[in-house]
Amino acid sequence: MYIISMLKRLQVKLTGSDATFSLEARIYHCICIVGFFALAYNVPFNYFVGLPKVALASFVVLIGFAGLYYISRVKKNFTFSIIGLGILGNVFFTLVYFLNSGIDGPTLILFALFFYLLCSTAPRKQQWAWLLVNVLTVSGACIIQYYQPALVPTTYPTLASRFTDNVSAYLVVVVSIFFSLQYMRQNYQQERESALNRALDIELKNIQLESLNGEKNKLFSIVAHDLRSPLASIQSYLELLTAYPLTEQEKREIELKLLGLTKNTSNMMANLLSWSKSQLEGVRINIRYLNLLKTLRDMLTVESSIAQEKGISLSCEISEGIYVMADADMLLLVIRNLISNAIKFTPAGGNILVAAAAGTDCTITIVDSGAGISEENQKDVFSLKAKSTFGTNNEKGVGLGLILCKEFIELQGGTISFISTPGEGTSFMVSIPVPDHNRAASSQQGELSDQF
Repeated sequence: MYIISMLKRLQVKLTGSDATFSLEARIYHCICIVGFFALAYNVPFNYFVGLPKVALASFVVLIGFAGLYYISRVKKNFTFSIIGLGILGNVFFTLVYFLNSGIDGPTLILFALFFYLLCSTAPRKQQWAWLLVNVLTVSGACIIQYYQPALVPTTYPTLASRFTDNVSAYLVVVVSIFFSLQYMRQNYQQERESALNRALDIELKNIQLESLNGEKNKLFSIVAHDLRSPLASIQSYLELLTAYPLTEQEKREIELKLLGLTKNTSNMMANLLSWSKSQLEGVRINIRYLNLLKTLRDMLTVESSIAQEKGISLSCEISEGIYVMADADMLLLVIRNLISNAIKFTPAGGNILVAAAAGTDCTITIVDSGAGISEENQKDVFSLKAKSTFGTNNEKGVGLGLILCKEFIELQGGTISFISTPGEGTSFMVSIPVPDHNRAASSQQGELSDQF
């Protein structure tokens, strides 16, 4: 197996990789190598059978083959090299024809071999030209010999030398055709498999694209539907404020409802813009060394105020000494979305706890005593299949929040999961990497903060 692998690597090195050279160029390089060895065999063979001039011509052409191979393989000038091969080959075999007994020698079969090898690699637009050159060259040589036989001397001193030369030429032709065909078939099969793989890849990408288009269309329909509802409510409340005389208490209630609707709609738009940007432009991640409580404190203060307005207690148990490796903006978006959801689905008088514990990772837990998630909806929580639902005060969302949470946490090298019991509440667990030195102190408990 090692020898076979080594030979394959050597073959790729000599003929070139498919990433750099076309199939025709690689076959051409193979033919140059085969031709080089065939001529290397013919030089001493012709010399010992009494054809020193043919041996010398073969040696000159052998050097020419090496030069043409260098031009194509190293200099990567395939077109110039193959034109040079066509000219060199036709001149060489014409010379050999007149030096080696003409039609009585092996030159015609070698002409045919050369034409086959040339046309198997030459660009399609050149092939008719090389056919014409080959036919005219061979026909011209034969006509000259027919009318001027003295120009083509008999070079075989014995019948045995003639038989040996012709049989040897036959063997060279057969072996050259065999190895060139093997290489062509091998590369054709590789190209075919590569084309099939590309076709399968394109088909898979088309399926993925159709799926993404379907999700995009669903997203747009969800956004159009879910934004229409709060905007219509805001419009109705504003019409009430302007069209009817209201008491201060009534105005206060409407203003509070307008504030809640505006905040809810603003959060929906923020999630939509973040998701759209991540899909269209890609997400830029800035992982930094962060103090967890310091990063979350301002956001927790705002969310605590929102929870108090709804009559919900929001408490925090995060040690001052916990540090994480995370993107601050992404982490804030994730935790804010999870707390907003907890507030949305927790009735007045309920409790929400935000806690964190550091071990090999930092696990941030958001626990609420709200409505929970029905078992039939739990499997779709992190996908666009999730149904938009109303909160305990009829708060509405696009359903993008948890999709963003999962995507952003995984981009930071973390995980997100949840446990939910309908009617009793939900716990979301977010795992984030911590600095190495933070793990060493994971067993130590710092001061807990209940104030923001």
